[in-house]
Amino acid sequence: MKIIFIGDSITASNKNTDPERLGNGYVRMIKEVLPEDVKVINKGVNGHRVTDLAFRWERDVIDLEPDLLTVSIGINDVWRQLDSPDLTQVDVSKFEEIYRELLSQLPATTKLVLMEPTIIKENPQSQGNQMLIPYVEVVRKLAVEFDAVLVPTHDVFIDHLTKKPDVSLTTDGVHMRKKGNELMAKAWLKAAESIIEQ
Repeated sequence: MKIIFIGDSITASNKNTDPERLGNGYVRMIKEVLPEDVKVINKGVNGHRVTDLAFRWERDVIDLEPDLLTVSIGINDVWRQLDSPDLTQVDVSKFEEIYRELLSQLPATTKLVLMEPTIIKENPQSQGNQMLIPYVEVVRKLAVEFDAVLVPTHDVFIDHLTKKPDVSLTTDGVHMRKKGNELMAKAWLKAAESIIEQ
């Protein structure tokens, strides 16, 4: 089985300095518990939004013919609205339109896992997390529409922040510490277990 993880820096997690190109984040943690014959490819790229995925979708997904594709995108689509307001922004309708178009290009045989965007700041009530909610809802809707496995990473993170606010998950409100990566990996493994075994 060949699994591709495509996304942003949370997925990439320093993969460019890793000889195996897996990075040191949740993708590596998942790879380490999967059977040895499962090939894992990390296609995370720092700073990417869904608009960037569109430019490399054919090269990084379609041409590589994965058996299973995991998509984790949405944080930068919101974060850029906060830290780079002069950029052309990806509003929620554009996010949904492009995301749907990309998923519609996949062969029917490709198993699909969609991960909710995680968090922006370690406060459930932060502006970033409030702005993120409609993007999370889009991912949930697309998971139903495309019969994908949904990894409820946003819910898992918000639940953790509510119950254990003293245990930090990120280095800067977005990028993961080990604990954040562990939460992502565990959520993915729990959600995707059934299709990995098929």
